[in-house]
This record gives sequence, C-alpha cells and structure tokens, in this order.
Amino acid sequence: MNKTVAVLLSIAGVIGLIFLIFWLWAASVHDSAVQYQEQVDKEWNDVQATYQRRADLIPNLVNTVKGAAENEKEILTRVTEARAGIASAKTPGEIESVGRKINSTIGLVFERYPQIRSTENFSQLQSQLEGTENRINVARQRYNEAVSKYNSYIRGYFKKTALSNTESADDDFTTREGFQADPGSEDAPEVNF
Repeated sequence: MNKTVAVLLSIAGVIGLIFLIFWLWAASVHDSAVQYQEQVDKEWNDVQATYQRRADLIPNLVNTVKGAAENEKEILTRVTEARAGIASAKTPGEIESVGRKINSTIGLVFERYPQIRSTENFSQLQSQLEGTENRINVARQRYNEAVSKYNSYIRGYFKKTALSNTESADDDFTTREGFQADPGSEDAPEVNF
C-alpha cells in the first residue's frame, strides 16, 4: 500500500508540475501580449502627437512667412516710390526730403537696396514642411511595425490557445489594423500660393 501511495503521489506531483509549467508559460504569453498591445497603443499615440505638432506648427510658420513677405513688399513699394520721387525732384531740398523718406523707410544713412529675405523664409518653411511630413511618416512606420509584431505574436496557434485560456474580461487580444492612407492620397497634392 505504501508503494501504491508513493506512486500515486509521484504521478500527482508530476501532473501538478506539468500544470504549473503550463500555467507559468500561459501567464508569460499573456504578459507578452499585453506588452505588445501597449507598444501598439504607444506608437499610435506618437502618430497622434506628430499630427498635433503639425497642426500647431505649420499655420504659425505660414503666417510668419506671409507676414515677413508682406512687410518686405511694403518696404520695397515705399523705396520704389521714394526713388521715383528723387527722379521727379527739381531742387536740392526736395531731393533731401526724399532721401529722409528713404532713410526712414529702410533705416539707412545712405540709400541701398534692402535685402530680400522672403525667399529664405519660404525655403525654411519648405524645409519645416518636409521635416514634419518625414516625422509623421516615421511615426506611421513605427506604428505599423508594432502592429505587425503584435499581430504575429497573438496569431500563433499555441499562443492563441494560451491567451483564450487566460483571458480576463478586460483583455481584448484581437488583431489590430495598421495605418491606412485616406482614399486618393496616393495622388500627389497640388500646392497653390
């Protein structure tokens, strides 16, 4: 009888050990799935943050460039009008008066052509637009990579079985969809000024 009890206890111990090993493996699968799921959520939040950066930055840059271009246009108009006044001036007093007007317009002791910076501003705007779109693209790619890793992980047969056995009410280990472009976005946009 002692031998039979010992054999039964050994069998029960082995079964208990196998169950414990399976339970630990299933818990590990569950925890890894949660980590992959959280990574997907984080990467999507990064995409959203990059969109917000674009929404905050680009209108301000455009308004700054427009303002600088308008200011330069006003200065050039006033300088051109003042130069036209010099050409039509008949007395030294009139020429001096026009010279003061030019000086007050461009803030110089002597007349020289003002530097035009709006081309640089447009170039910097273009650089910022390109950089912003690159950031968005990188964030989308990272999101798609995280979705791919997560989906690959949860779709394995044994992992799917383990997740269905350990799934709690709060967990939803369904596949996720990667970033999808809007219909028509494959066509190049038209830029108008």
